Amino acid sequence: MRVSERAAAGSAARELGAFLERRREQIAQRWADTPLFRTVFTVSRDEAVEACKAVVDALADVAATGRAEDVAAPGFDSVREQLGRMAASRARSGHSPAQIADEAAALRTAVTELLRGDVQGPSGGETRSGDGKRDVLLALTVLMGTLRLVIMETTINAGEELIARQRQQLLEVATPVISLWDGIVAVPLIGTLDSARSQVVMESLLQAIVEQRARFAILDITGVPTVDSLVAQHLMKTVAAARLMGAECVVSGIRPAIAQTIVHLGIDLGSVVTRSSLADALAYALTRQGIEVSHRAAGVSPR
Repeated sequence: MRVSERAAAGSAARELGAFLERRREQIAQRWADTPLFRTVFTVSRDEAVEACKAVVDALADVAATGRAEDVAAPGFDSVREQLGRMAASRARSGHSPAQIADEAAALRTAVTELLRGDVQGPSGGETRSGDGKRDVLLALTVLMGTLRLVIMETTINAGEELIARQRQQLLEVATPVISLWDGIVAVPLIGTLDSARSQVVMESLLQAIVEQRARFAILDITGVPTVDSLVAQHLMKTVAAARLMGAECVVSGIRPAIAQTIVHLGIDLGSVVTRSSLADALAYALTRQGIEVSHRAAGVSPR
């Protein structure tokens, strides 16, 4: 870009910033009626207008710095959180990122209408015409395009955060900690045990040990299809963590195929109490607590 072109672009950007400051109220009033703001700020219209003013102020700051094409411009920092909440709200209501982007693009129309009849010259007196006005309109187009990108970015980030929260919730639901007896808790594991899920298992189990003052914790892996070295490491870490919390950990549900796999992998579970089934693990924990287990009666009775 030649020196004269850079100077013209800088002048147009500064004038655009001055226009946004000058017409802040009018722009905010028009934006408050657009779908992007109206459907998010439903408590009162004044709330929507104030949110619009904050965005206009951010745009004016970005224009003043001459970084209208930069999504990382500091001026956007003040409204990123707000834009993120708006984008997340629209996404939760069923709108796709493309639809949200279209709503963001619609904001430009209201500003353009005001700008066409209100662009002043560098001195603030005479009205620009011809190339000067086109430069300011071009600067507005670039700035609003960048705002659209910022909104898209926050939409995607909000979507990723929502997916992460839902995944965490599913992991917690899929790994419930149940109380089998006074002082005995159990985690029945079903499906693949990866690093993320094993962390949830450990946190949930330790929390249950504290809350219920459990002396025994049972990890039942009857529903785990395969056991490899990684799964075994996760189990050993969970057992060790439970011991540090003062609870004895029992691993149950080790089927013959899994037992053979553990032997072939050379995994040492010698320090871990194991039982073939959840019932056997419960019987072990009850016996250690001084409760006599009657297998013939399929029940328990105090000793």
